[in-house]
Amino acid sequence: MKISVHPLFIAFGLYYAATGRVFEFAAYTITAVIHETGHSAVAGGLGYRLDKIVLMPFGAVAKGDIDGLKLKDEIKIALAGPFVNLAVGLSFAAVWWIFPETYAFTDVAAYANFSMALVNFIPCYPLDGGRVLSAILALKTDRKKAHKICKAISVALACLLLAGFIVTFFRTPNLSLLFFAAFALAGATSKEKDNVYVKIGGGLSERKLLRGMPVVRQAVSKRITVKSLASVLDCNAVNEIDVYDGEKKISTLSQSRLSEILQSAEIYDEISKYL
Repeated sequence: MKISVHPLFIAFGLYYAATGRVFEFAAYTITAVIHETGHSAVAGGLGYRLDKIVLMPFGAVAKGDIDGLKLKDEIKIALAGPFVNLAVGLSFAAVWWIFPETYAFTDVAAYANFSMALVNFIPCYPLDGGRVLSAILALKTDRKKAHKICKAISVALACLLLAGFIVTFFRTPNLSLLFFAAFALAGATSKEKDNVYVKIGGGLSERKLLRGMPVVRQAVSKRITVKSLASVLDCNAVNEIDVYDGEKKISTLSQSRLSEILQSAEIYDEISKYL
């Protein structure tokens, strides 16, 4: 997994530093990472993994390629992040209730998690709300049309936020509105793929082979799904899978063949379909 920083994130950090809120910015950064662990946990259970995280001003975006992901799974993955933030925020609120004296130490963390959750429910790309809306619309129409509708909503939201910033500029400038407008506009005009996870099992790497890798051999039923097969593979080893029909071995899948299957197959198909 690679982690990179978006230029808007750096600008946002400098703004918080200039206004003396470095601790608050650090809390929001950690909250964004927690947010992505929610996505990662659910995606892992569905046979996908994080490929890259980009830290953004109002959260983090996970990137990759998941052609063939079912819409219901896309919704589950998208909602996992904000729901994790809600759970963490409620945990801090519970600590306040039981130990009121801790409020001064936990209020920033709680507000950061609640804010992260609420912001990500907004139907705007690349926020989770935008992904959920796109998936729901795609159930009624095709993905391209749903994607265009969500992009249009993002542009409209960016215009409203920019208008809000202009209004505040003549009183007390609210730079957060400006950053959010830029964030929404960047998401609406991005030409990168919208999918956010890559299928498990990307094959071998020269770097790992130079260090030496163990060979792991396992046996599975021909009725095992691609999703379940992915969960038993060892990403730090060369995998060999013996496929059985009852007590009879019918095939052996090499690491290269496993990689081909995991990159192209539907995750709910039985492995026998690809023998």
